[in-house]
Amino acid sequence: MTAFEKLRSVTVTAQNEQELPDFLAERIFRIIENRDRFHAREAEIDDLAEKVANYDTYGQTGYLGMGVNNVILEKTVNRLEEVLRC
Repeated sequence: MTAFEKLRSVTVTAQNEQELPDFLAERIFRIIENRDRFHAREAEIDDLAEKVANYDTYGQTGYLGMGVNNVILEKTVNRLEEVLRC
Protein backbone atom coordinates (compact mmCIF):
# COMPACT_ATOMS: atom_id res chain seq x y z
CA MET A 1 0.00 0.00 0.00
CA THR A 2 1.42 3.38 -0.96
CA ALA A 3 1.47 6.36 1.37
CA PHE A 4 -1.37 7.92 -0.63
CA GLU A 5 -3.48 4.76 -0.51
CA LYS A 6 -2.97 4.61 3.24
CA LEU A 7 -3.88 8.29 3.56
CA ARG A 8 -7.09 7.75 1.56
CA SER A 9 -8.02 4.72 3.66
CA VAL A 10 -7.46 6.36 7.04
CA THR A 11 -9.26 9.53 5.90
CA VAL A 12 -12.37 7.59 4.88
CA THR A 13 -12.26 5.69 8.17
CA ALA A 14 -11.85 8.90 10.19
CA GLN A 15 -14.81 10.45 8.38
CA ASN A 16 -17.01 7.45 9.03
CA GLU A 17 -15.91 6.53 12.53
CA GLN A 18 -14.26 9.54 14.19
CA GLU A 19 -16.27 12.49 12.89
CA LEU A 20 -13.43 13.97 10.82
CA PRO A 21 -14.91 17.25 9.54
CA ASP A 22 -15.77 17.31 5.84
CA PHE A 23 -13.76 20.49 5.25
CA LEU A 24 -10.57 18.75 6.44
CA ALA A 25 -11.33 15.56 4.53
CA GLU A 26 -11.84 17.58 1.32
CA ARG A 27 -8.47 19.26 1.78
CA ILE A 28 -6.79 15.91 2.37
CA PHE A 29 -8.44 14.40 -0.72
CA ARG A 30 -7.18 17.39 -2.74
CA ILE A 31 -3.64 16.52 -1.64
CA ILE A 32 -4.21 12.88 -2.66
CA GLU A 33 -5.55 13.98 -6.07
CA ASN A 34 -2.36 15.98 -6.62
CA ARG A 35 0.00 13.19 -5.57
CA ASP A 36 2.33 13.93 -8.49
CA ARG A 37 3.29 17.19 -6.77
CA PHE A 38 4.15 15.40 -3.52
CA HIS A 39 6.48 12.65 -4.80
CA ALA A 40 9.41 14.09 -2.81
CA ARG A 41 7.35 14.43 0.38
CA GLU A 42 6.36 10.87 1.11
CA ALA A 43 7.54 11.13 4.73
CA GLU A 44 5.18 14.09 5.25
CA ILE A 45 2.32 12.14 3.64
CA ASP A 46 3.05 9.24 6.00
CA ASP A 47 3.03 11.68 8.92
CA LEU A 48 -0.32 13.08 7.80
CA ALA A 49 -1.76 9.57 7.47
CA GLU A 50 -0.59 8.76 11.01
CA LYS A 51 -2.21 11.92 12.35
CA VAL A 52 -5.47 11.23 10.52
CA ALA A 53 -5.47 7.66 11.87
CA ASN A 54 -5.13 9.09 15.39
CA TYR A 55 -7.72 11.81 14.83
CA ASP A 56 -10.04 12.33 17.77
CA THR A 57 -12.75 14.98 17.73
CA TYR A 58 -11.90 15.66 21.36
CA GLY A 59 -8.16 15.09 20.89
CA GLN A 60 -5.72 15.99 23.63
CA THR A 61 -8.50 15.84 26.23
CA GLY A 62 -7.95 12.31 27.51
CA TYR A 63 -5.76 11.19 30.38
CA LEU A 64 -2.75 10.59 28.13
CA GLY A 65 -3.58 13.28 25.56
CA MET A 66 -2.80 10.89 22.71
CA GLY A 67 -5.39 12.03 20.16
CA VAL A 68 -4.89 14.42 17.28
CA ASN A 69 -7.44 17.23 17.14
CA ASN A 70 -8.54 19.64 14.38
CA VAL A 71 -5.85 22.20 15.16
CA ILE A 72 -2.94 19.76 14.94
CA LEU A 73 -4.31 18.14 11.79
CA GLU A 74 -5.03 21.45 10.10
CA LYS A 75 -1.48 22.71 10.70
CA THR A 76 -0.09 19.63 8.95
CA VAL A 77 -2.50 20.04 6.04
CA ASN A 78 -1.59 23.75 5.77
CA ARG A 79 2.11 22.90 5.42
CA LEU A 80 1.38 20.40 2.65
CA GLU A 81 -0.98 22.76 0.83
CA GLU A 82 1.89 25.22 0.42
CA VAL A 83 3.18 22.83 -2.26
CA LEU A 84 -0.06 23.28 -4.20
CA ARG A 85 0.22 27.06 -4.07
CA CYS A 86 3.69 27.11 -5.62
